[in-house]
Amino acid sequence: MPRVWDVPVHDSTRVRDARVAAEEAATLAGLDEPRTAAAALVVTELATNLLKHAGGGQVLVDIVAPPRADGGARLVQIAAIDHGPGIADIRAALRDGYSTARSLGAGLGTCRRIADDFDLYSVPGRGTVVVARVGVRPKEAVPAAAVRVGGVNVPFAGAQYSGDAWAWARSGDRLTLMMADGLGHGPEAARASTAASEALHRSAHLPPSQALVQLDSALRGTRGAAIAVAQVETGAGVLRFAGVGNIGARLREGDTWRSLLSRPGIVGVHKHATLREDRTHWAADRMLILHSDGLPSRWIPSSDPRLLAADPAVVAAVTVRDASSSARPVRDDTSVAVLAPTPPEAS
Repeated sequence: MPRVWDVPVHDSTRVRDARVAAEEAATLAGLDEPRTAAAALVVTELATNLLKHAGGGQVLVDIVAPPRADGGARLVQIAAIDHGPGIADIRAALRDGYSTARSLGAGLGTCRRIADDFDLYSVPGRGTVVVARVGVRPKEAVPAAAVRVGGVNVPFAGAQYSGDAWAWARSGDRLTLMMADGLGHGPEAARASTAASEALHRSAHLPPSQALVQLDSALRGTRGAAIAVAQVETGAGVLRFAGVGNIGARLREGDTWRSLLSRPGIVGVHKHATLREDRTHWAADRMLILHSDGLPSRWIPSSDPRLLAADPAVVAAVTVRDASSSARPVRDDTSVAVLAPTPPEAS
């Protein structure tokens, strides 16, 4: 079962906790000493910035697949999330070496340079989200795909393992994204969602409705899970979707959002002879957001063009942050995964 580290950063002692989390993740991801040090530097700078500029925030450390390449080693993903004053001059903040008093002197620009992926979204008065990924640098450039994927996973009550999981797999020009929410939370829920993630890679050649049949067999003997599967066939410009259980799905088409519906049930527990599959056009103005029920069902997607062009994991982290409410305590794991076209400049 993959680890997830959720580190609330509200005093200087938690900066060390964030660094230890990144080092542990780097070990599990198989990073060498220089790349482990890079991950530690990035997370320490981001956690320090949370304290100094936002009055605190949250650091999520996870191990993820590359967001847009056709292969490669797994990456340590670091997301720093806050509700602070935001960054007034993003261009200045991203200058290499730019820093303020009492920081490491590394700055966001240095973090961006040493990370494999780096993106930042900030709105004055609403806060900032930064996502950085650090992994083994490939010896040769890997061609980017036409679509990219990213997400965040927040375990319930700071647990080591989340009962949610998102994963993606590729077969030819088909990219398949899956979101699984193991029944309940804790280790048994994590076993169910992990089994779904592993089975997805054996089912990536199948359309979503048929993939769910395979996932149902893989989850027999577990608690079962709510699962949604979305697949983009880039050559045909087609998006297919099918789901069982309470995984939320929002599709952006131009300037509007609409929900894609799943059928009631639990994969691995309730067998379905047939499953409904939605089919719609996929184009450069599309974006799909999948989320578990840890996120409020009535959240409102952002239409900010800057956010919609951001790294999918940034979109996911902002969605989690902005949908949270002190009036609605979270009682389950929360995960959000985003599927979006790759902008030309990122290809």
